[in-house]
Amino acid sequence: MSDSDYFSKSAALFDRARRVIPGGVNSPVRSFQAVGGAPVYMASGKGSRLMTVDGRELIDFCGSWGALLFGHAHEEICKAVEKTLQDGTSFGANTPAEVEFAERLTQRVPGLEMVRLVNSGTEAVMTAVRLARGFTGRSKLLKFSGCYHGHADTVLVQAGSGLLTGGIVASGGVPPALAAEVLVAPYNAMDAVGELVRTHGDEIAAILIEPVAANMGVVPPGPGFLHALRTLADQCGALLIFDEVITGFRLGPTTFGALAGVTPDLMCLGKIIGGGLPLGAVGGRADVMKALAPLGTVYQAGTLSGNPLAVAAGLATLKLIDAEPPYARLERLGARLAAGLQEAAREAGIPMTCSRRGGMFTPFFLDTQPDNLAAVKRADTSAFAAFFQGMLSMGIYLPPAQFEAGFISSAHSEADVDACVQAARNIFKSM
Repeated sequence: MSDSDYFSKSAALFDRARRVIPGGVNSPVRSFQAVGGAPVYMASGKGSRLMTVDGRELIDFCGSWGALLFGHAHEEICKAVEKTLQDGTSFGANTPAEVEFAERLTQRVPGLEMVRLVNSGTEAVMTAVRLARGFTGRSKLLKFSGCYHGHADTVLVQAGSGLLTGGIVASGGVPPALAAEVLVAPYNAMDAVGELVRTHGDEIAAILIEPVAANMGVVPPGPGFLHALRTLADQCGALLIFDEVITGFRLGPTTFGALAGVTPDLMCLGKIIGGGLPLGAVGGRADVMKALAPLGTVYQAGTLSGNPLAVAAGLATLKLIDAEPPYARLERLGARLAAGLQEAAREAGIPMTCSRRGGMFTPFFLDTQPDNLAAVKRADTSAFAAFFQGMLSMGIYLPPAQFEAGFISSAHSEADVDACVQAARNIFKSM
C-alpha cells in the first residue's frame, strides 16, 4: 500500500474542505503547506497516540501544539468535563469553579496577584497589550522577531509560527500606522534592545516576549537575557509581559518566569491551563490588573470567558500536576529524544541539531543551535519537509513545519521516544 493510499480518506476530506473553508483549514499551519501533501485528519486520540480517519495509528509529538501535558483523553480530565457537562455548557454568569481556578493559579505563580480568564492565548496577549497601554498611557510595544503572540493586529509584525511557515513577513490587514507603534528587536540581542529603549524608552508601554521562544522552533533565552529585560523595563517605566501560553506549566508546576527567577508585570497563559479545551488567562500585578473594567477604564469582555467545561478541564489538570508531577520524567525523555535524533543525523552525515528545553523540542536542519530568527531561517526547510513526510509514513506525527515546537507528554513512554529515534535513523539514511 502506498503512502497516498494510507491517507486517502484524509485527502478526500481536504478536497471537500477547500470548497467551504479558506485553504481547507481553520488554522494555517494545519494545511501542510510547509511540508507538502494533504493534511491528515484525526478521528481520535488516547494517551500518546492519534488515530487518523484512515485507521492509521500515529505516535503524536505535536500534542495539540503543546496543550496536552497529560496526553490525549486523560481519564481524570475527561471525567471532570463529563461531570460538569451534566450541569450545563455555558451560563454567561459567574461560577464557583472559576473562583477556585483563579485561586489555584495565583497560588502557583509568583507575581500573579490577580487573573482574568479569557478564551485563548491570542485573547490573553491582546488584553495584556491593551492593558499595558491603558495603564502606562503610552502607545509603543517592543517585541522580538520570530516570537508569535497570536493573531491580534498589534503583534503580527515580524512574528513567528504560521507567518514563518507561510512565508508571510507581516499579515495583510494590519494598518501601517498600527505597525509603526511596534518596535522589533532580535531575540537574545541585548545591545539592540538597549538601543531601542534608549531611543524610545519614554514611549514604550510594554516589552513583550516569549521567555522561551517556541514559535520559530524552540530557542531558549541566553544567560541573563530575561533578567536584563526586567532591568530595562524598570528603567524606562515600561511593563514587562511574558507570553507563557506555551511555557506556562510546561517546564514546571508554574511559569518559566518563576523558574528563571524573573517576575514580569503581566503574564499570558493558555494551552496547558485549559487541559485541551479553549481557555486562556492574563494576570499579574494587582494595581495593573485593576485597570481592567469594571474597576478601570481598559475594556475586556467575553461571553464564554471562564466557560465551565474549560475551567473543569483546567482544574483537573492543575490537580494532576500536584498528584503526578511529570516534569522530571519529561526532562529525561526530552534529553533521550534530542540525543537520539542528533546521533542518528550524525551517523547519516546530515546537519541537524535538536534544540530543546524540557519536553519541548525542535529538530533544526542546521549545523549549529540557533539563538535568534536570523539563525533559524538558515534551516533547510526542504530537508525538514522530507523528514516530516518520512516520519509520518513510519507512524510518527510531528508538527508539520520546521519553525514549530514538538512536545512530549506524560503519556509518552521510553518506547515511544525510541520508536521516534529509530524512525528518524531510517529516514536519515534515505535522505
